[in-house]
Amino acid sequence: MKTVLLAIALFAAPSLAMAQKTDADFIDAKEASHATGQQIFTHICQGCHMADAKGAVGAGHYPALANNPKLASAAYPVVMVMNGRGAMPPFGPFLTDAQVADVVNYVRSHFGNAYTDTLKPDDVKPFRPPAAPTDEDN
Repeated sequence: MKTVLLAIALFAAPSLAMAQKTDADFIDAKEASHATGQQIFTHICQGCHMADAKGAVGAGHYPALANNPKLASAAYPVVMVMNGRGAMPPFGPFLTDAQVADVVNYVRSHFGNAYTDTLKPDDVKPFRPPAAPTDEDN
């Protein structure tokens, strides 16, 4: 059984790598730290909120970001991106403060949203939970 699973994994791995390499918009891991707000939206957010940011209802409810008055306060989308809620997972552990600011600024200034106050990475920092104590702290 282990041999069969290993064989499947070995055959699937090159296919997955090839699929990623042929996607011109795929963000390579070494380039992820330089991703723009638009790229982060495209590769993370639009899978649920849709390319037009109008949301979707089906297997779940994915709210519209387009023309969304809840985005008037920049704190709201920052908290949602950082911590998630309901079916939305938290992305704070995976995104830097700059990336969170960039994607929030992108969504707040596109899709019919015209909020012009922009976030900086320092504006995001207070929304991060404090670091968990380590054994060295004791």
